Amino acid sequence: MYPSNTIFPVYCRECWYSDKWNPMIYGIDYNFSKPFFEQFQELSKIVPRFGIFQRNVINSDYSNMVGESRNVYLSISIVLGSENIFYSWGVDKSFNIFDSHSIKESDSLYENIECEKNYNCQYLILSRNCMNSYFLIDCINCNNCMFSFNLRNKRFYIYNKQYSRENYFNEIKKLNLGSRKSRESLIYEFEIIKKQAIYRFANIIKSIKSTGDNLLNVKNCINCFNVHDAENLKNIYRAFLQKDSMDIDYAGKGELMYEYITGALNDYNVKFSYSAFDMVQNVEYIESCISSSNLFGCISIKNKENIILNKQYTKEEYEALVPKIIQHMNDMPYVDKKGRIYKYGEFFPAELSSFAYNETIAQEYFPLTKEEVLEQGYKWADREARNYKIEIENKDIPDHIKDVAEDIENKVIACEHGGKCKDQCTEAFKIIHEELSFYKRMNIPLPRLCPNCRHYQRLKQRNPLKLWHRRCQCAGGKSDNGIYANTISHLHGDGHCPIEFETSYAPDRPEIVYCEKCYQQEVY
Repeated sequence: MYPSNTIFPVYCRECWYSDKWNPMIYGIDYNFSKPFFEQFQELSKIVPRFGIFQRNVINSDYSNMVGESRNVYLSISIVLGSENIFYSWGVDKSFNIFDSHSIKESDSLYENIECEKNYNCQYLILSRNCMNSYFLIDCINCNNCMFSFNLRNKRFYIYNKQYSRENYFNEIKKLNLGSRKSRESLIYEFEIIKKQAIYRFANIIKSIKSTGDNLLNVKNCINCFNVHDAENLKNIYRAFLQKDSMDIDYAGKGELMYEYITGALNDYNVKFSYSAFDMVQNVEYIESCISSSNLFGCISIKNKENIILNKQYTKEEYEALVPKIIQHMNDMPYVDKKGRIYKYGEFFPAELSSFAYNETIAQEYFPLTKEEVLEQGYKWADREARNYKIEIENKDIPDHIKDVAEDIENKVIACEHGGKCKDQCTEAFKIIHEELSFYKRMNIPLPRLCPNCRHYQRLKQRNPLKLWHRRCQCAGGKSDNGIYANTISHLHGDGHCPIEFETSYAPDRPEIVYCEKCYQQEVY
């Protein structure tokens, strides 16, 4: 994950985990004449890191932040025993997932977003327990349905209307799903259907006293997004099995974690840190450490305790020195080039990051121009020259999957965007063997965009990590924009629903957003 101009050594996963090297040889004495972050930066320049963040994985060399999974390719944040995951983000305990985003306990999906326990489905959004279906919005326990929204426990539905089994499959044949040209027409039609559905103010399931979006089985979670099986959290993004934590993201099982990013497993009392996993406890300001306790300002420490700046201390020495360092951080804070002051209790200064702003997911959710990034004092990575020798032009990709020959595998194909979009286009891509087999089995035409561009297309369909205070859009007999007609009379009668809520749907978005009560009266 580190660019080629990184100044510190980068090891493969096997070498980093091995006992062939000792991170303690880089240890330095604490210097009370320099700010703490300057000393940490000196250490950061020499201590080796692992090339990609992985834990207990098989055959997943081209994916990051993967744990206990196998056969993962060009994907990120894949955990809990997932297998055969390609070009996807945020997949938990799932199998055979392609080009999808935020998936739990599912199998054989293509282009699904925010879904759970689906099987053999394509283009589903906010749906769960569905099988053999296409182009659905907010459907639950549906089988063989397509182009529908807000369905519950239905079979053989098209455009929210019941079909016989025979007629349903006759309609499926007419769609010519194996054709890219036909699919593009269907995707356009799907965009129209999305605007006809009603949307629950937040995708919060089996949860109490919580705000945010995409929450499952949580309690007392405030301003949280993509969190499941957790309790007592605030300001969290992409976490599970967490308790009593705040201001963290990309974290697994842990407790009492604060200002933390990237990976966790059985961690306890971790603060202001990056990448602590496998029983890390009572640590502050660490990076890439495992199975250790009582660390302060450490990098790549494994199975150690009572360490400061990678130097070993006795328990008594450690406990005496840490309070002095904390006091020193407040008395002599670090000041970055823009004059921002970093005392104890602040996360690492952005200046110390190994990555440029646009090389991180910050650019995905909070995009800035190069000028804006540099103005704020962050780093920017210019696009690398990509002199690919194109073997197949985009226009020459066969339209139908049945016409694709096996020899297309691993050939360099031009991306349709050609690097002219704002989606970090790689300009070219390849089709690998497992991918082609999946497309043929599922009757899916070859993609026209590179994986990066496809990822950004999915991101555009998700809500931002932000909440707005809004009022329910149920206006009595219809939604207040007049598009959706209610099927029954609601508790508030003919008047406008008075209920207000926090939602990630911005006021200027086209979706029709209902409160919990109005929503349930319509879809249950």
